[in-house]
Amino acid sequence: MSSVDFASLGISAPVLKAVLQLGYEQPSPVQEASIPILLEGKNLLGTAQTGTGKTAAFALPFLSVLDEKQKSPQILVLTPTRELAIQVAEAFQSYAKHIKGFHVLPIYGGADIGGQLRGLKRGAQVVVGTPGRMLDHLRRRSLDLSNIKGLILDEADEMLRMGFIDDVETILAKTPPECQRALFSATMPPAIKRVADKYLGDAEVVSIQNKTKTVERIAQSHLMVKGHQKMDALTRILDVEQFDGMIIFVRTKSSTLEIAEKLEARGFSSAALNGDLTQTLRERTINRLKKGQLDIVVATDVAARGLDVERISHVINYDVPYDNESYVHRIGRTGRAGREGKAIMFVTQKETRMLRSIERSTRQPISSFNLPSNEEVSGQRIALFKEQLVGMCKSTKLDKFHSLVKEVAAENEIDMVLLAAALAFEAQKERPLFPKMVAIDTPRASAGDRNERKPRERSDRNERPDRNERKDRSDRSQRPDRAPKPPRDKGPTVDGEGNEVAMITYRIEVGRNDDVSPKNIVGAIANEAEIDAQFIGHIKLHDDYSTVDLPEGMPKQLFDHLYKVRVCQKPLKISVDNGTAGEQRNAKPSGGKRDKPSFSKDKPAFKGKPKAHRGADSAPRKPSKRPATDRK
Repeated sequence: MSSVDFASLGISAPVLKAVLQLGYEQPSPVQEASIPILLEGKNLLGTAQTGTGKTAAFALPFLSVLDEKQKSPQILVLTPTRELAIQVAEAFQSYAKHIKGFHVLPIYGGADIGGQLRGLKRGAQVVVGTPGRMLDHLRRRSLDLSNIKGLILDEADEMLRMGFIDDVETILAKTPPECQRALFSATMPPAIKRVADKYLGDAEVVSIQNKTKTVERIAQSHLMVKGHQKMDALTRILDVEQFDGMIIFVRTKSSTLEIAEKLEARGFSSAALNGDLTQTLRERTINRLKKGQLDIVVATDVAARGLDVERISHVINYDVPYDNESYVHRIGRTGRAGREGKAIMFVTQKETRMLRSIERSTRQPISSFNLPSNEEVSGQRIALFKEQLVGMCKSTKLDKFHSLVKEVAAENEIDMVLLAAALAFEAQKERPLFPKMVAIDTPRASAGDRNERKPRERSDRNERPDRNERKDRSDRSQRPDRAPKPPRDKGPTVDGEGNEVAMITYRIEVGRNDDVSPKNIVGAIANEAEIDAQFIGHIKLHDDYSTVDLPEGMPKQLFDHLYKVRVCQKPLKISVDNGTAGEQRNAKPSGGKRDKPSFSKDKPAFKGKPKAHRGADSAPRKPSKRPATDRK
């Protein structure tokens, strides 16, 4: 284990502070090798697999030398796909949260170019995007490369495979000669080597060998599921799987509390484990898990570091981890002391690419998990019920109860078997033996993200400006940060008359002074409240607060949860805006940050809340102050 830490690598104080807050302890091999080279201003040619920490390897050093006063682009990152562009942009935002006035802009095809033009005009120090859309902006002269100080080619071999290498060379040729350059690639085919020799010159070479991360005693599987159906799927799995101890991994601190509470309500012994717990509480929770007083722990990656409990037989990745290394660390919590373990990962359709990346990194296929059917769940509950009944008959003195039952049967002329059936019915009410479960869609993973991306990114490369500004694409503007959304079954949410949902304006207590952007707000609301991003309307930023339009009739439970959610380290403290309380908004968008799409009664805005009232009298009142729960 390396003794090097991030502080010794020389990254700037604001960047180091963000890294430590994210829970990073020691740099990965590619980070340890690359960061000092890039901090010295040298070019870098890196060979490393996806999931080895490449993003931090180039983001941390370039952010450390960023000129905060210069608002024009200083760092340019080229990625092969829009998904990776979004991921890299979010990483930059996380690492730069203590850099005052920092802005990063992802630009890619398939999104409204108008929003990207406005973003470039406002200023962004870091621009991350796909080659095709980068060229579009260069042709329009909306992207200025004259002050670019650093350029990174991420997954260069993938760009070659997708036919973007000519576009990449065109962009490289337009960067200043003194621009520092870094190229990362999983492999080094001749075409990539030629580009490196031509544009990187005498670059320092970093090559990280990807060791096979086999976890032989752990059976790994994945379940394709829609985001709002994860809890129902989890409940079915817990009903059928024979487990001793279990860790459920989620991304945010607030999710640990929410899911633990829901599991407790369903009769499972569970507790949350996150970074907000004191050391005493953390140790108490782990000891309860070790002693069998607790069966399930819902944890974040940081909180579970160093957790070693032999009785953990199962790991559930409720949320897909951000990188491959985290996946390996997560599933390594089971299969301890020579025992067998089981790891199940929930994957939404838009996270298929990450699933493939994990498979490549671990060099192991992750098989598809068959969700238990209603019959299997019922059968398991009946078997457990029978076992409990037989055990009670053998171990408990039932003489008085036996006499009572005989007396009731005789007085009412009821057959003893029928009376026993009535008692069984009463006993199983909270946990029905014959449950009518919600139908869960489990879409199959595609044959591979390569087949999905290829035609889409080809269109990115060949698109023309007039196509990008088509009105029918305007609703897709500025969606890079939204939470993964399940695929639609019924097409666009437009009713027969093209009507829109009635909206109410809410006030949230974060604004420009907190370095918040509309994408931060959208991501928090879509991710934490499971409100589909297309139902998040006009967002207006002010210095100390912001306003956001949300569908009328928000359930009180959802409202209370949003009140506690944090954005940029500050709680939303959402309340109905005093200026427009109770006002219904049906007007079309008027040039705000986000367009408001049409609404269909067949597609509710509030996921998992089919009985949510939509009347005007259901608008929630401003809640009292409550302790805020950090988002990780």
